[in-house]
Amino acid sequence: MSPYFTRLCSENPRWGYQRVQGELLRLGLRVSATAIRTTLHRHGLDPTPRRTTTTWRAFLRQQAAGILACDFFTVDTVWLRRLYVLFFIELDTRRVHLAGVTANPTAAWVSQQARNLLLQLEKQLLCFLLGRPPWVKIGLVAR
Repeated sequence: MSPYFTRLCSENPRWGYQRVQGELLRLGLRVSATAIRTTLHRHGLDPTPRRTTTTWRAFLRQQAAGILACDFFTVDTVWLRRLYVLFFIELDTRRVHLAGVTANPTAAWVSQQARNLLLQLEKQLLCFLLGRPPWVKIGLVAR
């Protein structure tokens, strides 16, 4: 019966003991996971690496280059009015972009500010890729 264990595990290196046990059970062979483990250990096959779930911190670190976060902070004026300041932060560089200030933020206003910021970032990226300073106008020439 051990040739079944070793063949399944060598052909499927990411399978664990319980997966092998389940596959053998489908074939009509009833074997415990402990027996599979000891047999594989005897043949020099290591168990599959333990799959750990990615933590939120590790995920953000890996994906930071493409993530922008946004939030509001408030400013109380001398005239007792409250203004809402919308800002975005690039997580990889921690560069802060001031998007706008309003007394009445609405979903439409926030969406428009986000679109404006993305257009500005796209233009900066294009200038960087073309090797031109951002104040030089970029236009496409039709031929």
